[in-house]
Amino acid sequence: MTLAEALLQKLARWRPDSGQQTLDVADVETGWTVAVTADHVEVLGCRLWEVTLRRAGADPADLPARAGQVASRVTGLLEPLRLVEVDTNQGVALLRSDSPARWGEGLFYYEVLLRGDSTTTLRRYQAPSPAEPRRQQVPFTLTHEALAKLVRDLTE
Repeated sequence: MTLAEALLQKLARWRPDSGQQTLDVADVETGWTVAVTADHVEVLGCRLWEVTLRRAGADPADLPARAGQVASRVTGLLEPLRLVEVDTNQGVALLRSDSPARWGEGLFYYEVLLRGDSTTTLRRYQAPSPAEPRRQQVPFTLTHEALAKLVRDLTE
């Protein structure tokens, strides 16, 4: 069973009681683990705060290639991702929504941080505005199938 399939099985039964909770799922064969932090989970989807993937034993030299592959492979989010920067000295790559989505007065975008140790973190933010000069992390909603596809895209 793949990591994405195991995640789908656990999401079908997982219902956080209150506030944000994290569901951890591991694939022993590949070494990948996913941590999904959500505050609301239903039969078809969930409102997520963060998705984090980890894999032991990664080669930091692969980071630039991996970042480019992730940017082209992830297609299940509201906006496509683009590679913003790769800092090989720090071992970090930054991907963001190609074009932020405008909802009312706000601009919203996804941000993916890839680290050389194969940690990947996905979050959604609201861009700074005159009323709020700092960006704010915001929840985002995905169906269970879209989340499983995202996990598959990020771990291939």
